Amino acid sequence: MIIEKVITNIEDMDEQEINKRHIEKVYLESAYLLKRIQRVKTDHGNELGIRLKEARELVAGDVLFMDDKNMIVVDVLSDDLIVISPNTIGEMGNIAHQLGNRHLPAQFEGNDMLVQYDYLVVDLLRELEIPFRREERKVKKAFRHIGHSHE
Repeated sequence: MIIEKVITNIEDMDEQEINKRHIEKVYLESAYLLKRIQRVKTDHGNELGIRLKEARELVAGDVLFMDDKNMIVVDVLSDDLIVISPNTIGEMGNIAHQLGNRHLPAQFEGNDMLVQYDYLVVDLLRELEIPFRREERKVKKAFRHIGHSHE
C-alpha cells in the first residue's frame, strides 16, 4: 500500500469514531517525521510506502489509512532529551541565546525548553547553573535544523 496523503489527525477525531476501529501503529523516530518519502512497517508487520504529495511533515497522531474497521496511525518513539527549566526570564534568554548560536533546534512545552541530548549542552547548563533534567520523552514534531550562516 502506498500512502499519498494524511487523512486527518487522531486528535481531531471523535472518540466514538476512534473506538470503533482497530488501530495499527507506525512507530517512527522523530527525525523521520520530516521525510515525505519512506518505507515503514506497522506494529502488525505490514509494510507501507509513504509518498506524500503535499509538502508537509508527519506529526504524531496522523492517520495514514482509515476504513470502517481499521486505521493506521503515526506514533513517535521517545527521544533522549534535555528538559531545561529556567527559573527566570533572564536564564531563559541566556540559554536560548547560547543554544541559538550553536544552531540547536529546540521545542517548547509550557515553561520548558526541550533539546536533544548533547553532553556539551549539559556542561553549559551546569556552568550557567540553569536547572535541567535528562528525560526520555515523545515529541509530536521533529526537531528541525534551520540552515543559516554567519556571513
